Amino acid sequence: MPSLGADMEAGTLVEWLKRPGDAVKRGDVIAVVETQKGAIEIEIFESGVLERMLIEPGAKVPVGTPLAELRSDGAAPAPEPRPEKPAAVPPAGEPVLPKPPREAPAGIGLVSEAPPVDVPSPEAAGARVSATPAARRRATELGVALGDVRGTGPGGAVSLADVEAAAGAGPDQRPPARPPRAGFDPGPMRRAIAAAMARSKREIPHYYLTQTVDLHRPLHWLEDANRERPPAERLLPAILFLKATALALRKLPELNGFWSGDGFRAGPGIHPGWAVSLRGGGLVAPAIHDADQKALPELMMKVRDLVRRARTGGLRSSELTDPTITVTSLGERGAETVIGVIYPPQVAIVGFGRIVERPWAIDGALAARPVVSVSLAADHRASDGHRGGLLLAEIERLLQEPDA
Repeated sequence: MPSLGADMEAGTLVEWLKRPGDAVKRGDVIAVVETQKGAIEIEIFESGVLERMLIEPGAKVPVGTPLAELRSDGAAPAPEPRPEKPAAVPPAGEPVLPKPPREAPAGIGLVSEAPPVDVPSPEAAGARVSATPAARRRATELGVALGDVRGTGPGGAVSLADVEAAAGAGPDQRPPARPPRAGFDPGPMRRAIAAAMARSKREIPHYYLTQTVDLHRPLHWLEDANRERPPAERLLPAILFLKATALALRKLPELNGFWSGDGFRAGPGIHPGWAVSLRGGGLVAPAIHDADQKALPELMMKVRDLVRRARTGGLRSSELTDPTITVTSLGERGAETVIGVIYPPQVAIVGFGRIVERPWAIDGALAARPVVSVSLAADHRASDGHRGGLLLAEIERLLQEPDA
């Protein structure tokens, strides 16, 4: 069971997407796990053949608990378990909690998705049908009774394809994502955010810096760059902010990584977590891997995809376990300045406020210029104000060179 957040202690296995004997490779999605903030697709860390599943769907287990056994390519199959010690299957309402390993892996990143939709049980007897979260949402949208659908997933679980086949609807007929129902209870998500932020303010010695940046040049460049682009492919100012931050971190690596134990550990790459506000309340910050290496159009596409999946479901565990810093942009409807709270074990968060027009001194004269307030909250154990100031100065310098 991977750790999908600094505040996550356990997760519930919703379903297996692979069967024993299936060949898998690193990065394959093999299971869906539900935490207090949503259902997340779990990717496997190694390649090989799935030997056997150790946890049954519906079981809630602590972080670090083995979920399955994986056989490396070419290795001999493991012997079958002896019949006198069958694998425990949790009875209804009482999931089995396997003993955790000696040491659970540390985890980072917020976990969330669009709030779950309540699906009434279709069976007359009241038993719950085994189905994927996506299948349940789709069944509600199409008015399909899950009890009437024949499941083809692992263990007979009803999949999204099964629901659409039963309703005679193809993937191209899926309706657009809808906001959550008015009855959505944000309580569990708020408690998770509260736990992480309380830990941050209790353990991390924050220092804060702000700087105002003239956006006259980058916004004019953006206008020219978007002139020939269709609306769906136009670049937003936030993408310039994200790319400038990622490039600036190359020069200030001590602000890109994690504080663990008594020391700083640099991130394996520049993987900023992009803060996404969820409909109905809540926040998630999935990682954009190697943002410093991506061209602006690709980065824009990645952000749009992340925002869509964060709000409708479908985030992957790899996007939630390794953000090396958080970047938040409030957009045109936000406040002028945002002072962030560091998400542990990260050591910094960069914030961009709303773009506003302000008087600006140019060659001894005043002119109206679009400006943005850029802020940094950083961990004083990992860096000092001088280095943090250099990061903001580098972000400003890069924003003035949008062609680069």
